[in-house]
Amino acid sequence: MNILMFTNTYCPIVGGVSESVQRLKRCLQSEGHGVLIVAPKLDGQPRFERDVVRVVAMQRFNGSDFSLPVPVPGQLYEAIEEFEPDLVHAHHPFLLGDTAARVAKTYGLPLIFTHHTLYEHYTHYVPGDSPRMQRFAIALSSEYTRLCDAVIAPSESIAALLAQRGVVPDKVRVIPSGVDTRAFGRGDGKRWRQRFGIPEDAMVIGHVGRLAMEKNLGFLAASLSRFLARHPKARVLVVGEGEARTVMHDHAAREGVADRFHYTGKLHDQALIDAYHAMDTFAFASHSETQGMVIAEAMAAGLPVVAVDASGVREVLRDGVNGIMLPSDDVETFAKALETLQEPTLHARLRQGAFDSAHKLDERRCAERCLGIYRQVLEAEASAAERDDGAWEKVRGRLEAEWRLLRHRGRVLRSVFQTLPESDGVQPTEEAPSK
Repeated sequence: MNILMFTNTYCPIVGGVSESVQRLKRCLQSEGHGVLIVAPKLDGQPRFERDVVRVVAMQRFNGSDFSLPVPVPGQLYEAIEEFEPDLVHAHHPFLLGDTAARVAKTYGLPLIFTHHTLYEHYTHYVPGDSPRMQRFAIALSSEYTRLCDAVIAPSESIAALLAQRGVVPDKVRVIPSGVDTRAFGRGDGKRWRQRFGIPEDAMVIGHVGRLAMEKNLGFLAASLSRFLARHPKARVLVVGEGEARTVMHDHAAREGVADRFHYTGKLHDQALIDAYHAMDTFAFASHSETQGMVIAEAMAAGLPVVAVDASGVREVLRDGVNGIMLPSDDVETFAKALETLQEPTLHARLRQGAFDSAHKLDERRCAERCLGIYRQVLEAEASAAERDDGAWEKVRGRLEAEWRLLRHRGRVLRSVFQTLPESDGVQPTEEAPSK
């Protein structure tokens, strides 16, 4: 089958959605399926790309790592018609997500949407960030599901949250983003330890991800700094870049341990895998994840995880099985949890549990489950009346697509302005209860 995917983030951007799309594409193509990606033009993108169509975009929107695609749908139709897609898979509910909805309706194709992100946690990148803007972000993604034939949630927590927000439960399927467990299971950690002068017997606590404020890195840095202050030989290895690096450094400096925080910057491919293998334990504190792919990567590398209970975490992390899950943000409790993992027998047991857990999230298994969703929607479409592929039908489809998008935006605006006054705050944007 031929799958047409639309995403606002793609390589060379490093992040959960970009990595998820690339891995899904690779797995589907390895099974003989066709995949065409529509993504924004980005600085540093590969010079030659197969099966990727780039559209014009504003780079580094408001100082973030993200770009705002400015698609001209007319430029895409020739490539789309040559590809002859069987269905459309959108990875965002806006910008190129709108284009995905237009294309699906124009050609009478099923539309699948993966709800990768809790967008309300990212409104600080938008001028005029406010509770009303957060409500708008929630409504934008929730209402988009009305345009779709199926919705993929990366975790049970997100599926429950979508149900709370009025998304039809029968439309939602839970499929985590997969990890290449074979690749992440093999790495050379000595490379990074030698580079930073870290002794072989030093305990290394690691963290991987964008160093962004929504990742709760102030709390994480405070917890790690307290642990380092008590254990002079221990180190912290941080992989990633972002504005929150300054916040992390300031916390470490106040505890006098800034020289034992080591930053690699962004890493890709084997360099990233080797960095995981330079760590002994993985630390995570974000509340804004839908799945937390880096947790699965860390477990595939055999790392026990210490994290705070949150959406996207609780489905992967099992307290006492593959790591330690803490109920809330408490610096002292987090530091003590790290201390318990210095006990060799416990660490070895949780390490094996991490390997076992990661195997269930192997990207090939997850891609096969995604194919199952594709087949279901195609079978449902086949049972409906055959569609006319003539020129008038395409024009009618485009007009209907624009009308549906107009109604979609109207519902979004009504949901924002008919809720509580802005001063009353946002109705719950935190994680949903686990099932």
